[in-house]
Amino acid sequence: MPNIIEINDFYAPELNVYARLTEAQLMRKDKPEEGIFIAESPKVIERALESGYEPVSLLVEKRHLDGEAKDIVAKMGDIPVYTAEFEIISRITGFNLTRGALCAMRRKAYPSLEEVLTGARRVAILEDVMNPTNVGAIFRSAAALNMDAVLLSPGCANPLYRRAIRVSMGNVFLIPWTYFGEEYTGAKYKVCDNPLWPDEGMKLLKEFGFKTAAMALSDDSVSVDDENLLAEDKIAVILGTEGDGLRDTTISGCDYTVKIPMANGVDSLNVAAASAVAFWMLGNR
Repeated sequence: MPNIIEINDFYAPELNVYARLTEAQLMRKDKPEEGIFIAESPKVIERALESGYEPVSLLVEKRHLDGEAKDIVAKMGDIPVYTAEFEIISRITGFNLTRGALCAMRRKAYPSLEEVLTGARRVAILEDVMNPTNVGAIFRSAAALNMDAVLLSPGCANPLYRRAIRVSMGNVFLIPWTYFGEEYTGAKYKVCDNPLWPDEGMKLLKEFGFKTAAMALSDDSVSVDDENLLAEDKIAVILGTEGDGLRDTTISGCDYTVKIPMANGVDSLNVAAASAVAFWMLGNR
């Protein structure tokens, strides 16, 4: 039988993980395997469960216990299933809760780059993409358009931020991903033991047989439909931060600099939109 616990007070301590802890507090950047993330909606929670993530607790709007969230509730076993009326739930989310369910789940340790790259032919690399909405949208496009993995520099928003998960429609659970490493300086944490980006990371990509394609506007950029680019067996598509784009050192270290031809005087696309175009061209080859 589900372990259902009714909550009548917004300030109940059981709701802290959903209502009062920040993303940074949940994430435990120094020890990601000890952190927690929040998955929203039964479909997304189902994808996380299928990917091996362990639930800590479930929060369900009361009217959805026997409705939208019924199947998820049945899978919780002894895990606490907190339930509350809409008035309490809406104070947590700020809007009508998507399909009536939030689930707190344990994070996993980041896999090695070698694990993620083995067997992959098309990968996306995100360099300092800080907006969780863009990270989530890129993951959704990557999963839909045949990319095999996503690799992130330490400056990127975490794919398991609640908004990134929501925007990705749970596709962060369907495509392998990990971070490049980050040196500990006393002010920063070591994200994981993977090679540092870009220098060591670039070397590893080349060892695995990848050609690197920087999405950037420059005098020597080739079009995204360039025949030589499309003919490459393994491609790593590298996308930069929303404002400044890729670092000069990253661009200079790549095999290709790639642009998407524009019309009507438009000079560039949002990074998430650009990723979809690039993935569509390269992910189906």
